[in-house]
Amino acid sequence: KTGRASRLERKKQEKDKEDDESKEEDSCSQQNRASRKKNYQQKNSDGKKAGEEGSQQRERGKKAPTKDQKESENKEKKTNKKEKEGDDKQKTDRKNSTTSSSNSSDEESLSEEELAMLMEQVEQKKKLISTMRNKPWRMMKKLSVLREAQAFVEKFEGALGKGKGKKLYAYKMMMAKKWVKFKRDFDNFKTQCIPWEMKIKEVESHFGSSVASYFIFLRWMYGVNLVLFGLIFGLVIIPEILMGMPYGSMPRKTVPRAEQATAMDFSVLWDFEGYIKYSALFYGYYNNQRTIGWLKYRLPMAYFTVGISVFGYSLMVVIRSMARNANESTADGDDDNFIFSWKMFTSWDYLIGNPETADNKFASITTSFKESIVDEQESNKDENIHLRRFLRVLANVLIICCLCGSGYLIYFVVKRSQTFSKMQNVGWYERNEVEIVMSLLGMFCPPLFETIAALENYHPRIGLKWQLGRIFALFLGNLYTFLLALMDDVNEKLVEEDVVKNITHWTLLSHHNSSMGNGSTATPPPLDPADVPRGPCWETTVGIEIVRLTVSDILVTYITILVGDFIRACFVRFMNYCWCWDLEAGFPSYAEFDISGNVLGLIFNQGMIWMGSFYAPGLVGINVLRLLTSMYFQCWAVMSSNVPHARVFKASKSNNFYMGLLLLILFLSLLPVAYTIMSLPPSFDCGPFSGKKRMYEVIQETIELDFPLFVAKIFSYVANPGLIIPAILLMVKLKKKNSGMLVRSKYSFC
Repeated sequence: KTGRASRLERKKQEKDKEDDESKEEDSCSQQNRASRKKNYQQKNSDGKKAGEEGSQQRERGKKAPTKDQKESENKEKKTNKKEKEGDDKQKTDRKNSTTSSSNSSDEESLSEEELAMLMEQVEQKKKLISTMRNKPWRMMKKLSVLREAQAFVEKFEGALGKGKGKKLYAYKMMMAKKWVKFKRDFDNFKTQCIPWEMKIKEVESHFGSSVASYFIFLRWMYGVNLVLFGLIFGLVIIPEILMGMPYGSMPRKTVPRAEQATAMDFSVLWDFEGYIKYSALFYGYYNNQRTIGWLKYRLPMAYFTVGISVFGYSLMVVIRSMARNANESTADGDDDNFIFSWKMFTSWDYLIGNPETADNKFASITTSFKESIVDEQESNKDENIHLRRFLRVLANVLIICCLCGSGYLIYFVVKRSQTFSKMQNVGWYERNEVEIVMSLLGMFCPPLFETIAALENYHPRIGLKWQLGRIFALFLGNLYTFLLALMDDVNEKLVEEDVVKNITHWTLLSHHNSSMGNGSTATPPPLDPADVPRGPCWETTVGIEIVRLTVSDILVTYITILVGDFIRACFVRFMNYCWCWDLEAGFPSYAEFDISGNVLGLIFNQGMIWMGSFYAPGLVGINVLRLLTSMYFQCWAVMSSNVPHARVFKASKSNNFYMGLLLLILFLSLLPVAYTIMSLPPSFDCGPFSGKKRMYEVIQETIELDFPLFVAKIFSYVANPGLIIPAILLMVKLKKKNSGMLVRSKYSFC
């Protein structure tokens, strides 16, 4: 027991030196043997000499010391020192050899108490390795302690088993390390698989988190639209193309005879007329057969459910994203204390090894300091309250006047376009006047609002929210003014449809009578689909207007970036050397990235997509291409043509403000679609709901014909208003009761 205790104490004392000594064992073993022999020979020779000299001195007695005697005494002292050094070396060599050669035997002979202590030490070293980053030490000390701890764990981790158990434990530890490494590599791989992550990080490092939040929002919108495109393309467009009637087999899939001559002209295709109008891109192409193909696929029911599920999925995703952002913002805690100290001492990442990444990190830290300085200045700012209130009221009055004027202008232009549509030989501007006016309003009104907002002198973050709200009101007012004017056109087309419906029936009846008039009993030849009179198909008309508005908005956005940002930046950069004043510091200077205009343009465009996807299923595919190209095009424009804002500010920790606006536009875009589904009759000769009084009747038809009778009764009872209204009132009452109980429990806890 005493021997084992002494060995354990020796291991504890020399655990820091064992790694270096074990490395020198093999290289110094032969030298140690030779040194032992030399030391032993020197001992014997020096001992003999010392004995002879001692006997001579005894014989001489008390004679005075001579020079030879002094030299011999010095030699004795030197030999004694050499003997001591040799003994020390031998002792250390023996220790090293015994520790290295008897590791396995010692480990096998360790008691349970020693194994428990060794296991405890290994666990402590592992804990030290995992928490090394949080230690307030210098980097050199961290690295040295980390290497020592890793070496200790690697050396003594396998000693916790015996025989087969030892090998099994070593195998388990090896697999555990490999599993940890695999998870770390897989997490890095997942990070690399996030689309445009490095581009967004680069933009954030130079322009701040406020600009990067727009590109994060754009990437999120791209993912949502990709899922919506998969739903519509996989469940509506592909089944109709593969299993439906082919092109030219029926009137709704054939270009009329009067339009075939110009159906492939570029000007006609640019207005989404001709062959594009009678393609799977729009509502009127789809057939109203209950089942198509050998799969008996119910296309009308699929069209209706997919159109509703687009709104349902979007609502679910937006609410889920808002809840996740709210949890992240509350989990972060309060980090407003000692902001500059935290940024100064904890901002740098010491694992960066790429020079370009280091430059981006340096720019990011500089930008974060600017953001914090702006926040600190705004919190300590003194101002004249009465003057500030007057200027803010004046700014709001001016902006309300601009909103009312833009709404009246759009209503006037839409009414003019309806008169132009009834005229012949109308020019390009008259055909596209509505889209041009709405795009120009969306391009020039946001800068005007930003100029007026300079009177208010808000904090940049608060000013951005006000700017977003005003541009949102502008876009929403323009959109609903456009829809109200379009509804007048739809009502006119419904009246026209009744007349065309009678003409179509009389045409088919006269063709049948003329072919049967000669008394033959043979089947009359079918009428060419191109010669059948067509109704106006108001659903396709609404889809065409929304698609044209979306495409014109895309073109205006890209042209604005090219002219307003890139060409302006080139002019300032190359003409600054030969101009009368400093173009970079004065007018026109480099453009700043318009966060509010771009965000609201994206939200407004998404509202158009949600609204128009029911009337133009291919619109979602156009939007996917638009978002994909916008990411690359706008990232390039920002990095090459824009400069950071003069007052760089930190964005919110979550994009819930953007999500709130998106949720509002989702509900507002659902209202026109719900109104047309529930109130307006579908066209009689186009679309999957033709022949029905209302579009929602396809659900009743499917329940009656494809489900058992008791299921139809259950649905009829559930859809009864006398049952739905009491259920809603009961849920509201239960919600109020639960909220009251929560408030009482909160106060009782306090």
